[in-house]
Amino acid sequence: MNFTSPRRRFAQAAVAGLALTGLLTACGGSSDSGDGAKSSGPVTLPFWGWANGQEAVVKAFNASHKDVKLKYTKVTDQLTMQKQLTNAVKAGNAPCLVQNTAEYVTSWVSQGALADISQYVDASKDRFNAGSWASAQVQGKSYGVPTSSAPNFTIYRTDIFTKYGIEPPTTWDEFIAAGKTLKKHGIKITNYAGEDPSTLEVLAMQAGAHWYAIDGNSWKVDFQDAGTLKAAKVIQQIIDNDLNSKLSFADYAAVQRNYDNGSTATRQISTWQMAGMVQNFTKSFGKWALSPWPTFQGEAAKTPAGTNLTGSVTLVTKQCKYTQQAAAAALWMSTDTGAVKTMASPTTGNGVMPALKDSGSYVTDAISEKLLGKNYGPAQKTVTDSLGTITTDWTFGPDWTAMFTEMQAGWAKVVNKQEKVTDLLAHMQEWTVKDLKSRGISVEG
Repeated sequence: MNFTSPRRRFAQAAVAGLALTGLLTACGGSSDSGDGAKSSGPVTLPFWGWANGQEAVVKAFNASHKDVKLKYTKVTDQLTMQKQLTNAVKAGNAPCLVQNTAEYVTSWVSQGALADISQYVDASKDRFNAGSWASAQVQGKSYGVPTSSAPNFTIYRTDIFTKYGIEPPTTWDEFIAAGKTLKKHGIKITNYAGEDPSTLEVLAMQAGAHWYAIDGNSWKVDFQDAGTLKAAKVIQQIIDNDLNSKLSFADYAAVQRNYDNGSTATRQISTWQMAGMVQNFTKSFGKWALSPWPTFQGEAAKTPAGTNLTGSVTLVTKQCKYTQQAAAAALWMSTDTGAVKTMASPTTGNGVMPALKDSGSYVTDAISEKLLGKNYGPAQKTVTDSLGTITTDWTFGPDWTAMFTEMQAGWAKVVNKQEKVTDLLAHMQEWTVKDLKSRGISVEG
Protein backbone atom coordinates (compact mmCIF):
# COMPACT_ATOMS: atom_id res chain seq x y z
CA MET A 1 0.00 0.00 0.00
CA ASN A 2 2.62 2.48 1.04
CA PHE A 3 1.16 5.91 1.31
CA THR A 4 4.03 7.88 2.82
CA SER A 5 6.79 9.75 1.02
CA PRO A 6 6.59 10.23 -1.83
CA ARG A 7 3.04 9.08 -1.49
CA ARG A 8 0.22 11.34 -0.49
CA ARG A 9 -2.62 10.51 1.74
CA PHE A 10 -6.05 11.94 2.32
CA ALA A 11 -9.02 11.49 4.61
CA GLN A 12 -11.94 13.70 5.40
CA ALA A 13 -11.36 15.46 8.70
CA ALA A 14 -14.55 14.76 10.57
CA VAL A 15 -13.73 17.29 13.26
CA ALA A 16 -15.19 19.91 10.96
CA GLY A 17 -18.14 21.71 12.44
CA LEU A 18 -17.51 20.74 16.06
CA ALA A 19 -18.30 23.83 18.06
CA LEU A 20 -16.51 22.63 21.16
CA THR A 21 -14.06 24.24 23.55
CA GLY A 22 -11.02 22.82 25.26
CA LEU A 23 -10.34 20.28 22.53
CA LEU A 24 -7.43 22.13 21.00
CA THR A 25 -4.72 24.06 22.71
CA ALA A 26 -3.41 27.33 21.38
CA CYS A 27 -6.04 27.54 18.66
CA GLY A 28 -5.52 30.66 16.62
CA GLY A 29 -8.25 32.93 15.38
CA SER A 30 -8.41 34.80 12.13
CA SER A 31 -5.31 36.54 10.88
CA ASP A 32 -6.96 39.84 10.03
CA SER A 33 -3.77 41.80 9.44
CA GLY A 34 -3.68 40.53 5.89
CA ASP A 35 -6.95 42.19 4.81
CA GLY A 36 -5.70 45.69 4.67
CA ALA A 37 -2.04 45.03 3.96
CA LYS A 38 -0.81 47.37 1.26
CA SER A 39 2.12 47.03 -1.08
CA SER A 40 3.73 49.45 -3.50
CA GLY A 41 4.09 46.67 -6.08
CA PRO A 42 2.76 43.19 -6.71
CA VAL A 43 2.16 41.16 -3.55
CA THR A 44 4.50 38.15 -3.41
CA LEU A 45 3.22 35.04 -1.65
CA PRO A 46 5.78 32.33 -0.80
CA PHE A 47 4.27 28.90 -1.55
CA TRP A 48 5.78 25.59 -0.43
CA GLY A 49 4.74 22.30 -1.98
CA TRP A 50 6.05 18.98 -3.26
CA ALA A 51 3.60 17.77 -5.92
CA ASN A 52 4.57 17.38 -9.55
CA GLY A 53 2.86 20.00 -11.68
CA GLN A 54 2.80 22.77 -9.10
CA GLU A 55 5.55 24.74 -10.79
CA ALA A 56 3.50 24.83 -13.99
CA VAL A 57 0.42 25.91 -12.04
CA VAL A 58 2.38 28.70 -10.33
CA LYS A 59 3.69 29.87 -13.70
CA ALA A 60 0.13 30.01 -15.06
CA PHE A 61 -1.08 31.89 -11.98
CA ASN A 62 1.67 34.48 -12.25
CA ALA A 63 0.98 34.97 -15.95
CA SER A 64 -2.69 35.64 -15.30
CA HIS A 65 -2.36 37.85 -12.20
CA LYS A 66 -0.89 41.33 -12.18
CA ASP A 67 -1.09 42.32 -8.51
CA VAL A 68 -0.32 38.99 -6.82
CA LYS A 69 2.59 36.67 -7.56
CA LEU A 70 3.45 33.25 -6.16
CA LYS A 71 7.06 32.35 -5.27
CA TYR A 72 7.30 28.57 -5.34
CA THR A 73 9.69 26.41 -3.30
CA LYS A 74 9.65 22.66 -3.91
CA VAL A 75 9.95 20.55 -0.75
CA THR A 76 11.08 16.93 -0.94
CA ASP A 77 7.93 15.31 0.45
CA GLN A 78 5.18 15.71 2.99
CA LEU A 79 7.19 14.52 6.01
CA THR A 80 9.99 16.94 5.15
CA MET A 81 7.32 19.62 4.86
CA GLN A 82 6.22 19.12 8.46
CA LYS A 83 9.81 19.49 9.70
CA GLN A 84 10.60 22.53 7.60
CA LEU A 85 7.32 24.21 8.44
CA THR A 86 7.91 23.62 12.16
CA ASN A 87 11.27 25.37 11.91
CA ALA A 88 9.84 28.23 9.84
CA VAL A 89 6.96 28.84 12.25
CA LYS A 90 9.37 28.95 15.19
CA ALA A 91 11.65 31.36 13.33
CA GLY A 92 8.74 33.60 12.36
CA ASN A 93 9.27 33.25 8.61
CA ALA A 94 6.64 30.72 7.56
CA PRO A 95 5.51 30.89 3.91
CA CYS A 96 2.04 32.23 3.13
CA LEU A 97 0.84 29.05 1.45
CA VAL A 98 1.76 25.42 2.11
CA GLN A 99 0.68 22.17 0.56
CA ASN A 100 -0.33 19.66 3.19
CA THR A 101 -2.62 16.74 3.88
CA ALA A 102 -5.75 16.48 5.98
CA GLU A 103 -4.22 14.53 8.84
CA TYR A 104 -1.94 17.42 9.75
CA VAL A 105 -4.48 20.26 9.72
CA THR A 106 -5.71 19.81 13.29
CA SER A 107 -2.16 19.60 14.59
CA TRP A 108 -1.17 22.85 12.91
CA VAL A 109 -4.30 24.61 14.14
CA SER A 110 -3.59 23.45 17.67
CA GLN A 111 -0.15 25.06 17.39
CA GLY A 112 -1.67 28.36 16.28
CA ALA A 113 0.17 28.22 12.95
CA LEU A 114 -2.75 28.67 10.55
CA ALA A 115 -5.02 31.56 9.64
CA ASP A 116 -8.79 31.30 9.71
CA ILE A 117 -9.73 32.21 6.13
CA SER A 118 -13.43 31.36 6.38
CA GLN A 119 -14.55 34.86 5.41
CA TYR A 120 -12.64 34.62 2.13
CA VAL A 121 -13.41 31.07 0.98
CA ASP A 122 -16.67 29.81 2.48
CA ALA A 123 -18.74 31.31 -0.32
CA SER A 124 -17.06 28.78 -2.63
CA LYS A 125 -17.98 25.76 -0.51
CA ASP A 126 -20.56 24.43 -2.98
CA ARG A 127 -17.91 24.10 -5.69
CA PHE A 128 -16.23 21.27 -3.75
CA ASN A 129 -17.33 17.80 -2.70
CA ALA A 130 -18.32 17.70 0.96
CA GLY A 131 -15.59 15.36 2.15
CA SER A 132 -12.80 17.35 0.53
CA TRP A 133 -14.15 20.63 1.89
CA ALA A 134 -14.14 19.22 5.41
CA SER A 135 -10.48 18.27 5.09
CA ALA A 136 -9.38 21.91 5.38
CA GLN A 137 -11.66 22.69 8.34
CA VAL A 138 -11.38 22.40 12.10
CA GLN A 139 -14.35 23.13 14.35
CA GLY A 140 -16.24 24.71 11.47
CA LYS A 141 -13.51 27.15 10.45
CA SER A 142 -11.60 27.01 7.17
CA TYR A 143 -7.81 27.13 7.30
CA GLY A 144 -7.16 26.32 3.68
CA VAL A 145 -8.64 25.11 0.41
CA PRO A 146 -8.83 21.43 -0.62
CA THR A 147 -6.93 20.58 -3.79
CA SER A 148 -7.70 16.92 -4.39
CA SER A 149 -9.66 13.87 -3.33
CA ALA A 150 -8.54 10.27 -3.26
CA PRO A 151 -10.58 7.45 -4.75
CA ASN A 152 -8.90 4.18 -3.82
CA PHE A 153 -8.70 0.90 -5.67
CA THR A 154 -6.37 -2.03 -6.41
CA ILE A 155 -4.03 -2.06 -9.39
CA TYR A 156 -2.74 -5.50 -10.37
CA ARG A 157 -0.62 -7.29 -12.99
CA THR A 158 -3.02 -8.99 -15.38
CA ASP A 159 -0.33 -11.19 -16.95
CA ILE A 160 0.70 -12.61 -13.58
CA PHE A 161 -2.87 -13.16 -12.41
CA THR A 162 -3.78 -14.89 -15.68
CA LYS A 163 -0.68 -17.08 -15.64
CA TYR A 164 -1.47 -18.44 -12.20
CA GLY A 165 -5.27 -18.55 -12.52
CA ILE A 166 -6.00 -15.83 -9.97
CA GLU A 167 -9.06 -13.60 -10.08
CA PRO A 168 -8.85 -10.03 -8.72
CA PRO A 169 -9.55 -10.38 -4.97
CA THR A 170 -12.86 -8.88 -3.86
CA THR A 171 -12.28 -9.48 -0.14
CA TRP A 172 -9.25 -9.41 2.14
CA ASP A 173 -9.62 -13.17 2.66
CA GLU A 174 -9.32 -13.64 -1.11
CA PHE A 175 -6.39 -11.22 -1.14
CA ILE A 176 -4.51 -13.34 1.40
CA ALA A 177 -5.35 -16.53 -0.52
CA ALA A 178 -4.06 -14.96 -3.74
CA GLY A 179 -0.90 -13.94 -1.90
CA LYS A 180 -0.29 -17.53 -0.82
CA THR A 181 -0.64 -18.71 -4.42
CA LEU A 182 1.78 -16.08 -5.68
CA LYS A 183 4.25 -16.89 -2.92
CA LYS A 184 4.71 -20.37 -4.39
CA HIS A 185 6.08 -18.68 -7.50
CA GLY A 186 8.34 -16.20 -5.74
CA ILE A 187 6.00 -13.24 -6.13
CA LYS A 188 4.74 -10.96 -3.35
CA ILE A 189 1.20 -9.63 -3.43
CA THR A 190 1.94 -6.31 -1.74
CA ASN A 191 4.70 -4.16 -0.29
CA TYR A 192 4.90 -2.94 3.32
CA ALA A 193 7.53 -0.27 3.76
CA GLY A 194 8.89 -0.27 7.29
CA GLU A 195 8.50 3.49 7.64
CA ASP A 196 4.87 3.55 6.53
CA PRO A 197 2.17 2.63 9.10
CA SER A 198 -0.51 4.20 6.92
CA THR A 199 -1.23 0.64 5.80
CA LEU A 200 -2.62 0.00 9.27
CA GLU A 201 -4.36 3.37 9.33
CA VAL A 202 -6.29 2.92 6.10
CA LEU A 203 -7.39 -0.64 6.79
CA ALA A 204 -8.58 0.42 10.24
CA MET A 205 -10.41 3.33 8.66
CA GLN A 206 -12.10 0.99 6.19
CA ALA A 207 -13.07 -1.38 9.01
CA GLY A 208 -14.92 1.38 10.86
CA ALA A 209 -12.28 2.20 13.46
CA HIS A 210 -12.03 5.57 15.21
CA TRP A 211 -8.64 6.20 16.76
CA TYR A 212 -9.74 9.69 17.75
CA ALA A 213 -13.26 10.86 18.49
CA ILE A 214 -14.99 13.69 20.30
CA ASP A 215 -16.84 12.82 23.50
CA GLY A 216 -18.40 15.91 25.05
CA ASN A 217 -15.55 18.31 25.72
CA SER A 218 -12.85 15.65 25.58
CA TRP A 219 -10.98 13.62 23.03
CA LYS A 220 -11.57 9.89 23.15
CA VAL A 221 -8.67 7.68 22.04
CA ASP A 222 -9.14 4.04 21.00
CA PHE A 223 -6.49 2.15 19.05
CA GLN A 224 -7.97 -1.21 20.04
CA ASP A 225 -11.58 -1.00 18.88
CA ALA A 226 -13.20 -3.78 16.85
CA GLY A 227 -12.44 -2.18 13.49
CA THR A 228 -8.75 -1.73 14.26
CA LEU A 229 -8.41 -5.32 15.48
CA LYS A 230 -10.13 -6.55 12.32
CA ALA A 231 -7.59 -4.65 10.23
CA ALA A 232 -4.73 -5.90 12.40
CA LYS A 233 -5.75 -9.49 11.78
CA VAL A 234 -5.51 -9.07 8.00
CA ILE A 235 -2.13 -7.36 8.17
CA GLN A 236 -0.74 -9.92 10.61
CA GLN A 237 -1.67 -12.79 8.30
CA ILE A 238 0.09 -11.11 5.38
CA ILE A 239 3.24 -10.56 7.44
CA ASP A 240 3.24 -13.97 9.15
CA ASN A 241 2.92 -15.73 5.80
CA ASP A 242 5.64 -13.60 4.14
CA LEU A 243 3.28 -12.37 1.43
CA ASN A 244 4.72 -8.85 1.37
CA SER A 245 7.83 -7.21 0.02
CA LYS A 246 9.60 -4.90 2.50
CA LEU A 247 11.02 -2.21 0.23
CA SER A 248 11.44 1.27 1.66
CA PHE A 249 10.27 4.29 -0.27
CA ALA A 250 13.61 5.83 0.62
CA ASP A 251 14.70 4.11 -2.60
CA TYR A 252 11.73 5.03 -4.73
CA ALA A 253 13.31 3.76 -7.94
CA ALA A 254 13.80 0.31 -6.41
CA VAL A 255 10.15 0.15 -5.39
CA GLN A 256 9.04 1.01 -8.91
CA ARG A 257 11.42 -1.55 -10.45
CA ASN A 258 9.94 -4.14 -8.11
CA TYR A 259 6.49 -3.59 -9.59
CA ASP A 260 7.72 -3.17 -13.15
CA ASN A 261 9.65 -6.45 -12.97
CA GLY A 262 6.65 -8.32 -11.57
CA SER A 263 8.22 -9.12 -8.20
CA THR A 264 5.17 -7.61 -6.47
CA ALA A 265 1.81 -8.00 -8.21
CA THR A 266 -0.62 -5.52 -6.64
CA ARG A 267 -0.94 -2.15 -4.94
CA GLN A 268 -3.87 -0.53 -3.15
CA ILE A 269 -3.53 3.01 -4.43
CA SER A 270 -5.23 6.15 -5.67
CA THR A 271 -4.87 7.92 -9.00
CA TRP A 272 -1.86 10.04 -8.01
CA GLN A 273 0.35 7.02 -7.33
CA MET A 274 -0.13 5.86 -10.90
CA ALA A 275 1.90 8.87 -12.04
CA GLY A 276 5.02 7.42 -10.42
CA MET A 277 4.44 4.15 -12.23
CA VAL A 278 4.07 5.89 -15.58
CA GLN A 279 7.20 7.94 -15.02
CA ASN A 280 9.38 5.02 -13.88
CA PHE A 281 8.23 1.86 -15.66
CA THR A 282 9.93 0.53 -18.78
CA LYS A 283 8.63 -3.06 -19.13
CA SER A 284 5.05 -3.50 -17.98
CA PHE A 285 2.97 -0.87 -19.76
CA GLY A 286 -0.43 -2.25 -20.76
CA LYS A 287 -0.20 -5.14 -18.28
CA TRP A 288 -2.02 -3.43 -15.41
CA ALA A 289 -5.73 -3.26 -14.56
CA LEU A 290 -7.87 -1.83 -11.77
CA SER A 291 -10.28 -3.60 -9.45
CA PRO A 292 -12.23 -2.35 -6.42
CA TRP A 293 -10.54 -2.11 -3.03
CA PRO A 294 -11.02 -5.47 -1.22
CA THR A 295 -13.74 -5.54 1.41
CA PHE A 296 -13.93 -7.33 4.72
CA GLN A 297 -15.89 -10.58 4.41
CA GLY A 298 -19.64 -10.02 4.28
CA GLU A 299 -19.40 -6.21 4.20
CA ALA A 300 -20.43 -3.74 1.53
CA ALA A 301 -17.88 -1.91 -0.57
CA LYS A 302 -16.11 0.75 1.44
CA THR A 303 -12.82 2.44 0.64
CA PRO A 304 -10.71 4.44 3.06
CA ALA A 305 -10.40 8.13 2.43
CA GLY A 306 -6.79 8.09 3.26
CA THR A 307 -4.33 7.50 1.41
CA ASN A 308 -4.83 10.11 1.56
CA LEU A 309 -4.50 9.20 0.61
CA THR A 310 -3.95 11.93 -1.82
CA GLY A 311 -6.34 14.61 -1.31
CA SER A 312 -4.35 17.49 -0.14
CA VAL A 313 -5.05 21.03 0.99
CA THR A 314 -3.42 24.40 0.44
CA LEU A 315 -3.15 26.00 3.88
CA VAL A 316 -2.69 29.67 4.74
CA THR A 317 -0.34 30.41 7.62
CA LYS A 318 -1.05 32.98 10.31
CA GLN A 319 2.32 34.65 9.69
CA CYS A 320 1.26 35.59 6.15
CA LYS A 321 0.89 39.37 5.76
CA TYR A 322 -1.59 39.03 2.91
CA THR A 323 -4.22 36.59 4.13
CA GLN A 324 -6.96 37.61 1.71
CA GLN A 325 -4.70 37.38 -1.32
CA ALA A 326 -3.33 34.03 -0.17
CA ALA A 327 -6.86 32.65 0.25
CA ALA A 328 -7.78 33.84 -3.25
CA ALA A 329 -4.65 32.24 -4.71
CA ALA A 330 -5.43 28.94 -2.99
CA LEU A 331 -8.94 29.00 -4.43
CA TRP A 332 -7.61 29.71 -7.91
CA MET A 333 -5.22 26.76 -7.83
CA SER A 334 -8.06 24.41 -6.85
CA THR A 335 -10.72 25.68 -9.25
CA ASP A 336 -9.06 27.09 -12.39
CA THR A 337 -9.78 24.61 -15.19
CA GLY A 338 -6.25 24.69 -16.55
CA ALA A 339 -4.64 24.28 -13.14
CA VAL A 340 -6.94 21.40 -12.23
CA LYS A 341 -6.22 19.57 -15.50
CA THR A 342 -2.48 20.07 -15.06
CA MET A 343 -2.54 18.45 -11.62
CA ALA A 344 -4.98 15.69 -12.67
CA SER A 345 -2.76 14.42 -15.47
CA PRO A 346 -0.23 11.69 -14.52
CA THR A 347 2.05 13.19 -17.17
CA THR A 348 2.02 16.90 -16.32
CA GLY A 349 1.04 16.60 -12.66
CA ASN A 350 0.47 14.05 -9.94
CA GLY A 351 -2.55 12.30 -11.40
CA VAL A 352 -4.65 13.65 -8.55
CA MET A 353 -8.43 13.71 -8.61
CA PRO A 354 -9.72 17.24 -8.01
CA ALA A 355 -11.56 18.18 -4.83
CA LEU A 356 -14.33 19.68 -6.95
CA LYS A 357 -17.90 18.46 -6.81
CA ASP A 358 -17.68 17.29 -10.44
CA SER A 359 -14.39 15.44 -9.94
CA GLY A 360 -15.72 12.37 -11.75
CA SER A 361 -15.43 14.26 -15.02
CA TYR A 362 -11.64 14.29 -14.61
CA VAL A 363 -11.21 10.51 -14.37
CA THR A 364 -10.03 10.19 -17.96
CA ASP A 365 -7.34 12.81 -17.24
CA ALA A 366 -6.20 11.22 -13.98
CA ILE A 367 -5.50 7.66 -15.12
CA SER A 368 -3.01 6.50 -17.73
CA GLU A 369 -3.99 4.70 -20.92
CA LYS A 370 -0.30 3.93 -21.45
CA LEU A 371 -0.13 2.08 -18.14
CA LEU A 372 -3.47 0.29 -18.45
CA GLY A 373 -3.64 -0.44 -22.19
CA LYS A 374 -6.85 -2.26 -23.10
CA ASN A 375 -7.94 -2.04 -19.45
CA TYR A 376 -8.16 1.77 -19.60
CA GLY A 377 -11.90 1.84 -20.35
CA PRO A 378 -13.05 -0.49 -17.54
CA ALA A 379 -10.66 1.29 -15.16
CA GLN A 380 -12.62 4.53 -15.53
CA LYS A 381 -15.71 2.90 -14.02
CA THR A 382 -13.67 1.43 -11.15
CA VAL A 383 -12.36 4.86 -10.24
CA THR A 384 -15.77 6.53 -10.59
CA ASP A 385 -17.44 3.86 -8.47
CA SER A 386 -14.82 4.23 -5.74
CA LEU A 387 -15.66 7.93 -5.41
CA GLY A 388 -19.03 6.86 -4.04
CA THR A 389 -17.72 4.53 -1.34
CA ILE A 390 -15.16 6.73 0.44
CA THR A 391 -15.12 6.78 4.24
CA THR A 392 -16.36 10.09 5.63
CA ASP A 393 -16.33 9.64 9.40
CA TRP A 394 -12.62 9.58 10.26
CA THR A 395 -11.24 12.13 12.72
CA PHE A 396 -7.62 13.28 12.99
CA GLY A 397 -6.44 14.10 16.50
CA PRO A 398 -4.60 17.25 17.57
CA ASP A 399 -1.31 15.38 18.02
CA TRP A 400 -1.49 13.41 14.78
CA THR A 401 1.99 14.37 13.63
CA ALA A 402 3.62 13.19 16.85
CA MET A 403 1.43 10.11 17.01
CA PHE A 404 2.24 9.06 13.46
CA THR A 405 5.96 9.50 14.08
CA GLU A 406 5.73 7.27 17.14
CA MET A 407 3.76 4.69 15.20
CA GLN A 408 6.40 4.62 12.47
CA ALA A 409 9.02 3.27 14.88
CA GLY A 410 6.70 0.50 16.03
CA TRP A 411 5.54 -0.34 12.53
CA ALA A 412 9.11 -1.08 11.46
CA LYS A 413 9.25 -3.69 14.23
CA VAL A 414 5.96 -5.17 13.05
CA VAL A 415 7.13 -5.48 9.44
CA ASN A 416 10.36 -7.11 10.63
CA LYS A 417 8.41 -9.56 12.85
CA GLN A 418 9.90 -8.18 16.06
CA GLU A 419 6.43 -7.56 17.49
CA LYS A 420 2.79 -8.14 16.59
CA VAL A 421 0.37 -5.55 15.24
CA THR A 422 -1.61 -5.84 18.46
CA ASP A 423 1.54 -5.03 20.47
CA LEU A 424 1.93 -1.82 18.48
CA LEU A 425 -1.72 -0.90 19.01
CA ALA A 426 -1.48 -1.41 22.77
CA HIS A 427 1.58 0.84 22.87
CA MET A 428 -0.10 3.52 20.77
CA GLN A 429 -3.14 3.54 23.03
CA GLU A 430 -1.05 4.22 26.11
CA TRP A 431 1.34 6.61 24.37
CA THR A 432 -1.34 8.76 22.72
CA VAL A 433 -3.39 9.26 25.88
CA LYS A 434 -0.24 10.23 27.76
CA ASP A 435 0.87 12.56 24.96
CA LEU A 436 -2.44 14.42 24.81
CA LYS A 437 -2.49 14.87 28.58
CA SER A 438 1.07 16.26 28.45
CA ARG A 439 -0.22 18.90 26.03
CA GLY A 440 -2.96 19.95 28.42
CA ILE A 441 -5.69 18.45 26.23
CA SER A 442 -8.68 16.76 27.85
CA VAL A 443 -8.65 13.09 26.92
CA GLU A 444 -10.18 9.76 27.86
CA GLY A 445 -9.16 6.30 26.75
